[in-house]
Amino acid sequence: MSVLVYTESEGGKFKKIAFEVASYAKEVANMLGTSVTAVSVHGGDSSELGKYGVDKVLEVKDDKLNTFNAKAYADVLKQAAEQEDAKVIVISSSANSKFMAPLLAIDLNAGYASNVVALPESAAPFKVKRTAFTNKAFNITELTTDVKILGLSKNAFGLKEADGAAAAEAFSPSLNDADFAVNVTSVDKATDKVSIADAEVVVSGGRGLKGPDNWNLIEDLAEVLGAATACSKPVSDMGWRPHSEHVGQTGKPVASNLYIAIGVSGAIQHLAGINASKVKVVINNDPEAPFFKAADYGIVGDAFEVVPQLIEKLKEFKANNA
Repeated sequence: MSVLVYTESEGGKFKKIAFEVASYAKEVANMLGTSVTAVSVHGGDSSELGKYGVDKVLEVKDDKLNTFNAKAYADVLKQAAEQEDAKVIVISSSANSKFMAPLLAIDLNAGYASNVVALPESAAPFKVKRTAFTNKAFNITELTTDVKILGLSKNAFGLKEADGAAAAEAFSPSLNDADFAVNVTSVDKATDKVSIADAEVVVSGGRGLKGPDNWNLIEDLAEVLGAATACSKPVSDMGWRPHSEHVGQTGKPVASNLYIAIGVSGAIQHLAGINASKVKVVINNDPEAPFFKAADYGIVGDAFEVVPQLIEKLKEFKANNA
């Protein structure tokens, strides 16, 4: 028996969340007195996972799985779980994993707890702490099924290195043609920007920027910080920025370590989507903007004056600490 972990990757490299779920799975395995087995689909160097507590890596190499397919990936994890007799499966709370998890839960007749933010409070009964009501509250969920699936929230646990080495093993699950009734024919993706999903820092702009021509303020600050750029819903609705950058309850959720909102008033839908971010900073010339009540730090001022000064100070700091 082992704890099974799905390690997400892209372009042949593991994502940071892969190491976070591995770290979490190791702690769960220690609680249960067992080992950690990871499933890697066209992933990176398996030895990297050993640094975070993985004992064995099932490496899947199949051209049919070059692009994510929720049904097929769920089938792969099902077969891996059955082979390893895994009673606990740890995945992330990424969009792909949330799409896949219910299918996997059905396949394994398992209970699924999404948005997990801490280690299980107890193993018998099996209880985990989760966020609820768009990160406004927590609840304790008890899983009574034989097999349990845990979806770990991004940045909820962190990376914890462990002494160990992961043994790589080829894994060739049988793939059902019916799983590929829908196929991805092409993917167009920006390669020169940090994605919102993977970003540690996100710089977001709102209507206070007054127009798309002023977006260089957001992009310049993001470049200095190595951050992803984002926007509020009105901005994407007006066509200033692509909808892929829209964050909020009806856009993409953000759980970054630092979220900087510039010229964003802070409508409740926007705040719901970024509430899981650890540190929130707002720059706005309206002291009554709702965002100030949710922010950890706030600057009341004109973005066109504040942001250029902030960029210069950051550049100066980086130059002196290179």
